[in-house]
Amino acid sequence: MKILVIDIGGSNIKILATGQPERIKIPSGSTFSPEEMLPLIKEHAADWKYDRVSIGFPGVVKNNKILSEPVNLGSGWETFDFDGAFNCPVKIINDAAMQALGGYENKKLLFLGFGTGLGTAMIVNRTIIPLEGGHLPYKKSTFESYVGKEYLQKSGSKRWEKHVGNCIEKFAHVFQPDDILLGGGNSKLITNVPEGCRLGTNQNAFKGGFRLWEEDFNL
Repeated sequence: MKILVIDIGGSNIKILATGQPERIKIPSGSTFSPEEMLPLIKEHAADWKYDRVSIGFPGVVKNNKILSEPVNLGSGWETFDFDGAFNCPVKIINDAAMQALGGYENKKLLFLGFGTGLGTAMIVNRTIIPLEGGHLPYKKSTFESYVGKEYLQKSGSKRWEKHVGNCIEKFAHVFQPDDILLGGGNSKLITNVPEGCRLGTNQNAFKGGFRLWEEDFNL
């Protein structure tokens, strides 16, 4: 079994296949659609062999179906036929859940992904629980509004990290995890990693995508 893993983000799409040494990054953006994505992936992965596809998607996914259009991308994702486009079996889960799966170490895990927005997920007893915690109310807006990429660029890393710390503290208090994994492209900017937390790696999304087919987890 050879697996192509696609990690879809608001700024970039990253792809990697079984046996390949390095991931490939493809720019996305606020108007990016699946019709734009497919030919780019097929072009970059033209020499790769795969017979399964895992997709981490930045939005609500249930029973292998995308249920809402993403906040940070274009439209057309809900109705797109991924199985037909790739001509092989495809598994789709929330992108934060896929990253969480890649870093899961058999403890009650809370994942917080600080990227374009805020990705959230839990894994409890090998059951993957996607969350939409980034859209919960916080101060004058939502958590995502204060710990996402736009706020970081507008207000600077010092103020951003203060809100990141508040976010971690509040989520930890609510969900009482045994392990907190911090991921996403901006997690590397966190200068003081809180006690009980650990930083993930860029490879976690791909590890999660491979584990989706190789191990038994409850989705």
